[in-house]
Amino acid sequence: MKSKTRVAATIITAALGYFVDIYDLILFNVVRQSSLLAIGVSPDNLLGTGVALLNMQMGGMLVGGILWGILGDKRGRVSVLFGSIFLYSLANILNAYVTTVEVYAFLRFIAGVGLAGELGAAITLVSEIMSKENRGYGTTIVAAFGICGAILAALVAGTFDWKVAYIVGGLMGFALLGLRWGIYESGMFNQIKQTESVKRGDPFLLLKNRELFLRYLNCILIGVPIWFVIGILVAFSPEFALAMKISEKINAGTSIMYCYIGLALGDLASGFLSQYIRSRRKVVLYFLVLTTLLTTIFLFWGDIVAIDKLGASQIYGLCGLLGFATGYWAIFVTVASEQFGTNIRATVTTTVPNFVRGSVVPVSSSFKVLAGEVGVVQSGLVVGSVVLAIAFLGLFGLKETFGKDLDYLE
Repeated sequence: MKSKTRVAATIITAALGYFVDIYDLILFNVVRQSSLLAIGVSPDNLLGTGVALLNMQMGGMLVGGILWGILGDKRGRVSVLFGSIFLYSLANILNAYVTTVEVYAFLRFIAGVGLAGELGAAITLVSEIMSKENRGYGTTIVAAFGICGAILAALVAGTFDWKVAYIVGGLMGFALLGLRWGIYESGMFNQIKQTESVKRGDPFLLLKNRELFLRYLNCILIGVPIWFVIGILVAFSPEFALAMKISEKINAGTSIMYCYIGLALGDLASGFLSQYIRSRRKVVLYFLVLTTLLTTIFLFWGDIVAIDKLGASQIYGLCGLLGFATGYWAIFVTVASEQFGTNIRATVTTTVPNFVRGSVVPVSSSFKVLAGEVGVVQSGLVVGSVVLAIAFLGLFGLKETFGKDLDYLE
């Protein structure tokens, strides 16, 4: 296989894998209410049970992020790419047959473990096989196309029963396994794999070195607002709309679909903008500022617009704009990959986005507790302010990585 063809095949396979990954990752939020009602959860307990199951899924992603990240540096990027696809596809098919909350929670945890590996392995692999000047294009394509999986999840769940939606996701994943023969391992990884003296996939490298640990922590912090917006503002948009006294029913699946349309467009815009201005940090800063502005508008929308003019279309439109503002996901993951050496890169690139996703656990728990005291809008304002403040701090602690040579060791 020629070099250019190989690179193209890898990018396409990685993008398709992330597409299915996002489909399965977001599907629970889309079918949250219908699936829980179907297995006997009362309407009064939908919010609390939904948060608990979301936390189980995200907890699984924390565990999986560490597991797959270490394996990615020890066994290879390609093996993790397809191993994770197999696990989350199996778990999601089994989700279609749950009858109790306990089994549902367990399977969401297993699915979370599987979902944790695909993106990190894909971004690491694409970053290492492309030139340092152009790798931003590759990672942008992977992330932007993959994000569209959420749109399909909303469409499938809106057309078919929630069980069918889970089965479709699982079958798509198993179909992808047939592409595993079309891509090859990273040359950078193969080179260090032959050197026995090099420590690969050792997370203690990050813990023992203060400079590496702070760099790692800052990579995580800049991504937390993305999942605050998706996991709180958008996922619980029906509850926010109710607090705003919007009489029209808001469908969480539709909110998520609009958010991810915006997110896909934002990923393309941020990725190509970073290539054009030759900077990752500036683009992240621009999008963090936009996220801050639109989060404020969303939370105060009930005060900005007269009650008789509030409607569902406005909430969906705001979800789309919030999605665009948080569309620096591709850049965020690329920055994490570019910050560290080849012997620890997969560990970092896989764990960082999963710690960000896993941040939904403390963030949603804090949101839930505060919502019971001051209401969902004020709770969203407090939690969002903290999340955005630490993201700005994290960004200012990172160095520019555009065009950085990745062929080095920590």
